[in-house]
Amino acid sequence: MITKRIIPCLDVRNGRVVKGVNFEGLRDVNSPVELGNFYSDNGADELVFYDITASAEGRRLFTEILTEVASTIFIPLTVGGGINTIDDFDRVLKCGADKVSVNSGAIRNPSLVREAAHKYGDQCVVLSVDISLIDGKYTVFAKGGRENTGIEAIDWIKQCVSLGAGEVVVNSIDTDGVKGGFDLPLVAAVCDAVNVPVIASGGAGNIQDFVTLFREVPDVSAGLAASIFHFGEVAIPDLKRELAACGVNVRL
Repeated sequence: MITKRIIPCLDVRNGRVVKGVNFEGLRDVNSPVELGNFYSDNGADELVFYDITASAEGRRLFTEILTEVASTIFIPLTVGGGINTIDDFDRVLKCGADKVSVNSGAIRNPSLVREAAHKYGDQCVVLSVDISLIDGKYTVFAKGGRENTGIEAIDWIKQCVSLGAGEVVVNSIDTDGVKGGFDLPLVAAVCDAVNVPVIASGGAGNIQDFVTLFREVPDVSAGLAASIFHFGEVAIPDLKRELAACGVNVRL
């Protein structure tokens, strides 16, 4: 049985971790270096670092703070935000990232996924997709959830996986920060559509939400969350103990 992963997410703006609701109303949380080090020492399986305004602001990802985060943790690090070219992949990997997450850059240039997978391997390329249900259709959003692309999400994910994306992060805009549980129908639809690891993101409010995710969508690889970890509402060691007690295979 494959081990399920628990992944905290650092949404970084101007060098600080922030968190909002439905991708809006961002408030300051903490230093990404301090939080990254804390999660590395307290049971997180991986860490995700998003420079959340890089794409919207049309700039490159902050590499100084990323390098510092990477140097202080001992778990795999996925990095995204403003990834538009192979040079961006190269720069982020040289800063210490293990995997690179691409979203808006892939929407503008899908061949970026193929090029990056060819150069660095499928396992290095993570497709991050911000999705909202619009008029009954799962729709892809770009620029940190600010821009409706009109693209149907499931077909888009299948296309990118066929190009070489080795992992998919499903970010539900509709459940983000609401703490009412993961978007189970969306996550299940993605898991049914592709044969690479799928990470569910958006909506975790308590330990039971993770139990429900792994029970209801057994093919999902990991659960990702931010605010419940950042604000101490759920401690990762407690979460993993409860998951194990419920029969979910996790690394303790």
